[in-house]
Amino acid sequence: MSLVSLYDAASLWMTPSGAEDGKLFSELPTDGSGDFTFSRGSNLAATRVGPTGLIEKGRENLLLQSNSFSTVTWAKSDSIIAGGQSGYDGSSDAWLLSQDGGSGYVEQAVSQSGVYTLSVYAKAGSYDWLRMRINTTGATQNGYYDLSNGTIGGNGLGVDKTIESIGGGWYKCSITSATQSTSIRIYPAFEDGDISGTSGNIYIQDTQLEVGLAATDYIETGATTGKAGLLEDEPRLDYSGGATCPSLLLEPQRTNQVQNSEYYESYATNSASINSNATTSPEGLQNAAELIEDSSNDNHFFRIPNLSFTSGTDVVFSVYLKENTRRYARLRFDNTGGNTRVWVDLRTGEITFIDNTNNGVCTSTDVGNGWFRYEFKVTPSNTGTGSVQVFTQSVESVTGSLQTIYQGDGTSGIYVWGAQVEQGSYPTSYIPTYGSSVTRSRDDMDTTFSSPLATNGNVSVLFDFGAAYISDANSTTNNLEFVFDNGDKIIYNQNSVSQHRIELNVNGGTEFIYKTFGILRSVPSKICVVVTNKTYRIFVNGELTSSVGYFTGTADWTAAERFASDINEPIGVTPIKQLLLFPTALTDSECIALTQL
Repeated sequence: MSLVSLYDAASLWMTPSGAEDGKLFSELPTDGSGDFTFSRGSNLAATRVGPTGLIEKGRENLLLQSNSFSTVTWAKSDSIIAGGQSGYDGSSDAWLLSQDGGSGYVEQAVSQSGVYTLSVYAKAGSYDWLRMRINTTGATQNGYYDLSNGTIGGNGLGVDKTIESIGGGWYKCSITSATQSTSIRIYPAFEDGDISGTSGNIYIQDTQLEVGLAATDYIETGATTGKAGLLEDEPRLDYSGGATCPSLLLEPQRTNQVQNSEYYESYATNSASINSNATTSPEGLQNAAELIEDSSNDNHFFRIPNLSFTSGTDVVFSVYLKENTRRYARLRFDNTGGNTRVWVDLRTGEITFIDNTNNGVCTSTDVGNGWFRYEFKVTPSNTGTGSVQVFTQSVESVTGSLQTIYQGDGTSGIYVWGAQVEQGSYPTSYIPTYGSSVTRSRDDMDTTFSSPLATNGNVSVLFDFGAAYISDANSTTNNLEFVFDNGDKIIYNQNSVSQHRIELNVNGGTEFIYKTFGILRSVPSKICVVVTNKTYRIFVNGELTSSVGYFTGTADWTAAERFASDINEPIGVTPIKQLLLFPTALTDSECIALTQL
């Protein structure tokens, strides 16, 4: 039988090729009865690597009625708003915002903390200038934008401001703030810093307020906020490592303790400064920072404080770094029972030296466009509060020549993005934070699919995995389980910390058999389990792993017996490429063909 025919013979065939919020689609059956329900939590904390190789997040427009300025959601002061105008997108959805007496504006009350960005599309009318204002509990944040030539004015505060021409005289304008907001306003402005006119106008369309350092694609809202990108309960079809076909990414719950994972101006520096939004990040946005050394003879770094460490509990510091005018960098854990450090080469991703105090281990992952994710694990010997630091270095450091202090030139530095500190023995996918720590809940999926087995009650199951991180600890509770009506089970779990394990629970739970394989989970693997009434065979990566095994009793999977699944995430990062159930016992040659890598 050909592989195509084998796949067509499956009762259930899940390959990560389609998903929506709360559901993962199966290839078979085609009527939707084999689709998996999926849950993760109630926030947008999860990320994935998309088909373009860029990190994708969930996004939310926090404004209401984002392009309905005539509604009561928008307050108007000395202004007239008229809809039905020609928009930047070829629609008639733009608005003419006119002053009516002086200092006219439209305003929406919105309370937002942390780091966030306000954006709007605008075009010159009788006035050439737009003013965006964020009223805050501190200093008011202002941005003035010249809609005649695409330049930014010289007045106002804020983390960053941008203006981008999108054609037809339209510009996308944004302002980023890190101060608690109370409301946002949009004004026609007479000129830079001047809103004193009494009758001028501009065109506006599509406002958005979102967390983060950069404006993203517009999301329309009405009476509630709007969301896009990777949603709360959406399965993560992940393309890490340049894969052309995705894997299903399943991870345990983790918390990023770093309060600002991208905005480093909020942290203290030593003989250095931070320039936000200096270059394009692994997300594909202009939201990565530059760490710039000063001209002193000193350590040049910034510190992320207020991190909790527990003696004997592993913790991982991961961060994306890229070469700029400095090729080398250093990372350090502080107050974990020793100052554990690692020196890295940003051009090659090489770990040039590691001080393995507290069992320090560091690896790197090439994520493209010159970026590497460095993953630095230690086992603290202290319980308490500490920090992590990121340093620039002027030379490579090797054993016996560990540079720390050096004479800076006042202009050189490195690029930094996506800092994460989490408890665990391995790093998980990036969890963005914008002012407070964030917890991403575990991935969980199952299906109510059921199907009669063949007359003899035989069954075969295929597990197809991508390369996995090693799990935190042994586990028999977080499994991939194929459960039958009589309570018998075929189970995959990670009870071996580094290896695959298959369990068979038969005879109504009275007989429990398990097999652990010497093939490491750090490489891709395919496992096929074939069960008859009294025997089982297990194939891994194209080979029968052992002689046929026997049950003392009988696996009572008769023709009337039906299959259902209960699939929870394994306790490690285990990308699932396929799951298949066959209502027959496959032959040896068929199993070998199915499990060939």
